[in-house]
Amino acid sequence: MAVDGSRVMNEAAKPSNWNAPNIITVARIIATPFFVWMLLADDGVLGPWRWGAAAFFVVAIATDAWDGYLARSRGLVTDLGKLLDPIADKVLTGAALIALSILHELPWWITLVVLVREIGITIHRLIVAHDVVVAAAWMGKLKTVAQSVAITLALLPLASVMGAAAPIAEWANIITMTIAVVLTVASGIDYIVGYVRSRKSSQ
Repeated sequence: MAVDGSRVMNEAAKPSNWNAPNIITVARIIATPFFVWMLLADDGVLGPWRWGAAAFFVVAIATDAWDGYLARSRGLVTDLGKLLDPIADKVLTGAALIALSILHELPWWITLVVLVREIGITIHRLIVAHDVVVAAAWMGKLKTVAQSVAITLALLPLASVMGAAAPIAEWANIITMTIAVVLTVASGIDYIVGYVRSRKSSQ
């Protein structure tokens, strides 16, 4: 029986799902519960576990950018990676926000607003919008950066070590989190508008 040579070559050239970027992404998802445990240990008070949780978040966010660059630069982009990478990002940021709300350091309404937007858009991308490609907008990328900065500042117990300058840290947390929430909502609206326009142009 003849074998389609071009199909065999394409399958051979297709990168394995179990490549370095995907393994890093999976490791980030698996390690997230440990991050939550570190953050909630000792009721989140200043201590080695709290600093460890903050450090973990910063490293995880850095690996999120790094594994994406690694996949693109070395031709290791896979469908599995496209699926898992945004999920890993949402799992990490969502876990951080929920934990901060459990510790009464972040209002629950902020956590719910962010989670509704992130989960809703992610589900829409994976299930509803399979027939229309919506390009990643600059506002969405800016939202991701703003969330990363805001959550990092919220995780770091800077106010407890800054003494008289503690109000500066508190206001920095408030301002950055406000910016992150505004961009989260605005980018969600921008995504919906972009999807509607793409849908109309494809008809």
